[in-house]
Amino acid sequence: MTKPAPNAPTTAPGDPVTTVVRQTLLVLGASGDLTGRLLLPGLGRLLASGAVPGLRLIGSSTEAWDDERWRGRVADAFATVGADGDVESEVIRQTRYVPADVTSEEDLRLLLGDCSGPLVIFFALPPMVTARSAAALARIGVPPGTRLMLEKPFGVDRISARSLNELLGILVPENQVHRIDHFLGKSTVLNLLGLRFANRIFEPVLNSAHVACVDIVFDETLGLESRAGYYDGAGALVDMVQSHLLQVLALLAMEPPPTLGAEEVRSRKSQVLRATRLWRDDPVAASRRARYAAGEVEGRRLPDYAAEPGVDPARGTETLAEIVLAVDNWRWAGVPFRLRSGKALAAVRKEAVITFKQPARVPDGLTGYEQPDRLRIGFGPDRLGLDLNINGPGNPFDLDQVQLTADFGPGELPAYGEVLRGAFEGDPTLSVRGDVAEECWRIVEPVLAAWQAGAVPLREYPAGSSGPADSLIEPVSG
Repeated sequence: MTKPAPNAPTTAPGDPVTTVVRQTLLVLGASGDLTGRLLLPGLGRLLASGAVPGLRLIGSSTEAWDDERWRGRVADAFATVGADGDVESEVIRQTRYVPADVTSEEDLRLLLGDCSGPLVIFFALPPMVTARSAAALARIGVPPGTRLMLEKPFGVDRISARSLNELLGILVPENQVHRIDHFLGKSTVLNLLGLRFANRIFEPVLNSAHVACVDIVFDETLGLESRAGYYDGAGALVDMVQSHLLQVLALLAMEPPPTLGAEEVRSRKSQVLRATRLWRDDPVAASRRARYAAGEVEGRRLPDYAAEPGVDPARGTETLAEIVLAVDNWRWAGVPFRLRSGKALAAVRKEAVITFKQPARVPDGLTGYEQPDRLRIGFGPDRLGLDLNINGPGNPFDLDQVQLTADFGPGELPAYGEVLRGAFEGDPTLSVRGDVAEECWRIVEPVLAAWQAGAVPLREYPAGSSGPADSLIEPVSG
């Protein structure tokens, strides 16, 4: 019996004809850490979910690998997420690796010639290499319908981001460019939007009349973890604050969109970021930078950051960055938004905390209301907490703070699976629009300039501590 071709319609007499569209994912920078650690496991889970039938995977980078070594890397990555079904096994069997200089027009022509069907190109490359590769592609062109996926940071400053936007505009329309922010997968975005706009309890008080401050924090216990090649040239401000945390700010502060369509959500984010600037326009007072010194984190000894392999101490790269921002619009005028990300800290803390103003007056006779009410939105795990002052046990005149908690529903896919699905389905909701990428650089540029000029000292904190003593963000217990 003759088997049907891979893309042939599978129908019975009288059934409507359906055709599986075979897509190609071309990964540039396939030998890098990001591909093995995040991209391929996310792809494995996406394939296991039944999405992207008939996918063809091609990896490419300058390393002289062969198909077998690449297949081993793909298989190992898929195994970490239990992606071992027939579909995933077939993708592994058919995947190819093509050594190439991804900035060479000739090599890129050969690569594109190996691709068939709708094409997604994933740039798992450093920003400058991405720009050179995009410039080469702009000179030779890409197949119609091609979608581009670009990793953060998008450019190295506002000028380079704008230049890259112009290059990409030559290649494909804006809605086919996916500047990915895996920090905000679909489940996290929908959790934030659902909490804000589907609950009458919270949205009426999310404004300057009731909110004292907003903290967005991404603290981790991990140190450099052999990522000096990228991280030492970026630092915490560019790696996390400029990209991920500003996207969280936009979702927390934006106005209600009429629908959850990509254009509506992305336009609301753009609007609020255009209104965002440094607190009092003072990069010295509104920022902190520090790097970890030797210490112990969760039983592990870490050396000084400056002594980590591959680090250039003269760069003065920070491993902790804090900035305070103002959102100058009607809703948020006067409310400080404090953003922080740090490595090698005492505890993992990934959350946004909305601290409410104290009551206008508490009746005489009640005590213990010193702690303000807080709404806490966790990103790892996704969790909602509400800190409230209530009458505690014992003396009913004494108020105690309690926390009500609820877990958000987990997403069906890891973050990279979600952003890949968005690209395969042509849905840019989870991606960063070009103007938003430029606005994020505009917001942090005064801080970067002040730091480079030495106007803000580079402090140190012991690994395993809570950070520098003069942190702009006070720790929140619980």
